Amino acid sequence: RGFSLSKISRFLYGRTHLALSPRRIFQRRKGEPATKEAILDTHRCGSYVYAQMIAGRDATRHGEAKNSWLTGTAAWTFVALSQYILGIRADYEGLIIDPCIPKDWDGFRVTRRFRGTTVHIDVKNPDRRCTGVHALSVNGQAVRGNRIPMDLLKSGESLRVEAVLSGKT
Repeated sequence: RGFSLSKISRFLYGRTHLALSPRRIFQRRKGEPATKEAILDTHRCGSYVYAQMIAGRDATRHGEAKNSWLTGTAAWTFVALSQYILGIRADYEGLIIDPCIPKDWDGFRVTRRFRGTTVHIDVKNPDRRCTGVHALSVNGQAVRGNRIPMDLLKSGESLRVEAVLSGKT
């Protein structure tokens, strides 16, 4: 027995997608490769590699990583982090900005290429919220909701986006 790291990544997706308990999302560090540095002899996997699973207490080789490099865990973790924690994901009508971050983050910046357009996104969190885009602007112009519409995402242009999280309604 052990625990599956790709299941943990899918858990992150589910938690943020449902906007449930964002604080708990960041308690998953136990499965991150970098936390295994101190036990490399037991873990038998580089501290920079996601493995499919780690053998549990009842296993003959407790703590040993299994199937490194042969897993979708890294891809699932990227999806969970970029699309559901940072909250930047595409849909048919444009680019959604819907972060689910810890309250103690004052914000973050990210650049995303979307259909030939470079989108520079600055998320601000003055009220220390976990979720809830209160204001969104593209190149200084207010946009309703939390989606950058397709008509503003013209190929080849560079956009500056500001999203503000707030408890105000």
